[in-house]
Amino acid sequence: MRKIFTTVSLALVICAAAMNAFGAETAPAAAVTPDALEAFKQSMQVGIDTVWVLFAAFLVFFMNLGFGMVESGLCRAKNSVNILAKNFIVFAIASVSFWLIGWGLMFGNGNPFMGTEGLFFAGGADNSPATGDAYRGAYAALNWTGVPLWAKFFFQLVFAGTAATIVSGAVAERIKFKSFIVFSFILVGIMYPLTGHWIWGGGWLQSLGMFDFAGSSVVHSVGGWAALAGVILLGPRFGKYRADGSVNPIFGHNMAMVTLGGLVLWFGWFGFNPGSTMGVGDGSAIAHVAVTTNTAAAMAIISSTMVSWALQRKPDLSMIINGALAGLVAITAPCAFVSVGSAAIIGLIAGVLVVLAVIMFDRLRLDDPVGALSVHLVNGVFGTLAVGLFAQDMITGTATGNGLFFGGGVKLLGAQAIGVIAVGGFTLTVAFAVWFLIKMVMGIKVSREEELQGLDIGEHGMKAYPDFQGFLTK
Repeated sequence: MRKIFTTVSLALVICAAAMNAFGAETAPAAAVTPDALEAFKQSMQVGIDTVWVLFAAFLVFFMNLGFGMVESGLCRAKNSVNILAKNFIVFAIASVSFWLIGWGLMFGNGNPFMGTEGLFFAGGADNSPATGDAYRGAYAALNWTGVPLWAKFFFQLVFAGTAATIVSGAVAERIKFKSFIVFSFILVGIMYPLTGHWIWGGGWLQSLGMFDFAGSSVVHSVGGWAALAGVILLGPRFGKYRADGSVNPIFGHNMAMVTLGGLVLWFGWFGFNPGSTMGVGDGSAIAHVAVTTNTAAAMAIISSTMVSWALQRKPDLSMIINGALAGLVAITAPCAFVSVGSAAIIGLIAGVLVVLAVIMFDRLRLDDPVGALSVHLVNGVFGTLAVGLFAQDMITGTATGNGLFFGGGVKLLGAQAIGVIAVGGFTLTVAFAVWFLIKMVMGIKVSREEELQGLDIGEHGMKAYPDFQGFLTK
């Protein structure tokens, strides 16, 4: 970056000298003063940082496509329209809810538990892109990044939308469309921002010394806890479990779509994690995060394949894909705080955990059609704890202290564990209350007849594949 600025300044000097040499009749060029050059450098830095942050946000937004493909492909054809409709509308709901109240609750100046300034319509005072002590406004928690307010807002919005999308897959094939919409609005507008404020908004967990670089807890475990409450209250799909308690597998209808969706999510994660630097000032940090992210995903694919192959006697494609996602979720919190070698170990563990968790949830009769609980909840928790185990102080310039495995003792691990318990306890309790209230007011589960027929017909009056589907799809 310094070389770029030096080249630009030299070019300006040469142009000015050339105009004087040829006696241009136009107004003489203004002298390039040190102050003018510094202002130019700052303007260029803000512009480049803004482009990077928005580009990363666009990658995370693109993950909506990946979620839609994975979820619909892992479910039956008769519910494809419903699942795609949920994945499409959820970002619209998140956009309105986060703009209306969520942004202010999460990042507004306030107390250790919630923001109290600039609450509504992201309308607080703000002089971004000023940073540090020069910042004046309602959102001081983000005064470390030198991009405009709306760049900060949009980047955080796509993260909020992801939390709601996680819920969609876990409650698929039996939830009422309108009930999902109402829950998503409350999740993004209130529940997600409150715990997010604790960790990213200057709240009490951040003060305690908890670290979550890109959201293993803030995004993924919150979505997972909220989904768990919904799964429990909804109950399983009809026919998922036999009378003797054994599992009756319900296969997805399009594994090609699932595979493509998994690759889209893997690609989008390079906006999720490296983009959380929210600036290009430290290129080595961006590169480090990209490599730790990819390494964890790769190692998780290998371990999930091996474990599923050993337990199921076949290499299950859905386990392979969910293995990649598990590794990505697990590395999301520690990606900037651990070495590449540690990222490989984290990925290996995540791949094992996701396979065992799928089996565990089935034995508990918690019906999760796409494995969202195993991917996002279990590995969101593990990724958060992994910071306390594998962190190395100042590895990318952040003073985290060392984790347990690098001589740091249990201090950091303790802070991470408190964060896991606090976020989990709060989100699960409030999500239960919200789901229960929605159930009492409008119901949350479709009728058995509608479930057997398919939600596409019952909820939307159409089919995803009319040339291939009979009226009743078993």
